[in-house]
Amino acid sequence: MKQGAQGSAGWEAEQLRGAAAGRARVPRQAGAAGAFAASGEAGGAGGAGAVRGEHTHSEPAAPRVRPVVQRASVRGQILDALRAALVAGDLQPGEVYSAPVLGERFGVSATPVREAMQQLALEGAVEVVPNRGFRVVERGARELAELAEVRALIEVPVMLRLARTVPAERWAELRPLAEATVRAASSGCRATYAEADRGFHRAVLSLSGNGQLVQIAEDLHRRAQWPLVGGGPGVRGRAELVADAHEHTALLDALIARDLDVVRVLVGEHFSGAAGAG
Repeated sequence: MKQGAQGSAGWEAEQLRGAAAGRARVPRQAGAAGAFAASGEAGGAGGAGAVRGEHTHSEPAAPRVRPVVQRASVRGQILDALRAALVAGDLQPGEVYSAPVLGERFGVSATPVREAMQQLALEGAVEVVPNRGFRVVERGARELAELAEVRALIEVPVMLRLARTVPAERWAELRPLAEATVRAASSGCRATYAEADRGFHRAVLSLSGNGQLVQIAEDLHRRAQWPLVGGGPGVRGRAELVADAHEHTALLDALIARDLDVVRVLVGEHFSGAAGAG
């Protein structure tokens, strides 16, 4: 029995050494650099640890999902960063930007940048330039006015209908979002205000219960926030942003008070102003 126990112990030790050697041969994959590395590495490391901890000798190795999850996470962050750069004017209309150069700027590889730029191309913000990169689309005041008109055709009737049906307490729940637009406008950062502005409009339209309408309206709103060629009326200063934000709080006050006449005037003015500003 003693000899059998020693043999069993030796066999188990050999198995453990073999498993350890197998793990040592698995290469560690590097995460993205800069601010994107922290989130990618944290999520990836947790996933890899879970696979090693749950694997047994009688089970097939689980597929390694870390690279896919990490790339999607980085791509999403890069897409948000590029959208903000568009609104802020850091990416100039008419200029061509390559994925490797932008990758160096953000501290990541060219792959997530290229994927994010392809998404922006689908949205109409940039166009592909073969063998060079992506050109930021040049837009004029006429396109901005057209976008404002389409937004008004979609959003104004919905807002007026909601003004008649949504109870005051539901409108009151949107107060923090309206106030957030004022704070964002006061910062003078167009990208920060653009995000808060879309958030308020999205919350209002969400009360309709029509997800397709919300998605289409937000896409139009985002496109209306892109810069115009050479600046123009689409580039607003802090004072213009603050005035636009205060229209949100005034509209919310009228909706809570169920003052339909004031709501109609404010909504009309808000989209008329959007024709000359993102």
